[in-house]
Amino acid sequence: MGGVPAWAVVGWVAAAVVVASLGGWPVTAGILRLAKSHTVREAESRERGDARDAGVPRHRNEPAPAAEPAAEPAAEPAASGVLRGGLLIGVLERAAVVLAILAGQPVAIAYVVAIKGLGRYPELKGTPGASERFIIGTLASLLWASAVATLARLLLL
Repeated sequence: MGGVPAWAVVGWVAAAVVVASLGGWPVTAGILRLAKSHTVREAESRERGDARDAGVPRHRNEPAPAAEPAAEPAAEPAASGVLRGGLLIGVLERAAVVLAILAGQPVAIAYVVAIKGLGRYPELKGTPGASERFIIGTLASLLWASAVATLARLLLL
C-alpha cells in the first residue's frame, strides 16, 4: 500500500478492526433502539407495568384502553426478539468485514452474512420480531464496519 511503512499499515489495520468491532456496538444498538416499533414498546411497557402511556390513545381513531387492575405476570415472559450471543457475533462480524475490505476481498463479506444467517435460522424462525432485529442489526453493523474499513483504506493510500 503505497510508501507507507509496514508498521504503520499494521497499526492502521489494528485500529480499524478495534474501532469497527467495538465502536459498532453502540451504533448498532442505537439504530435498533430507533427501529423498535411503537407496538413493541407498548408491549414491553405493559410487561414492566409502566403507567406512562396509560390513557393515551394508541392510534388516531382508537380510544384509550380503560384502566385495568394489574394482571398477574405470565408464566413465561413474552419473546422480546433478542437473540443470544448477538454482541459477540456482532464484534466478530465487524472484524471480519474490516479485514475482508482491507485485504481487497469484499466477497468474503457474503460468506460472513451467509454463515450468520444459517446459524441464526432456527432462532429467527421461532421468535417473533427477531428477524426484523436481525436484518436491521446486521445491516447497521455491516455499514459501520464498511465505513470504518473504507476510511482506513483511504488513509493508507
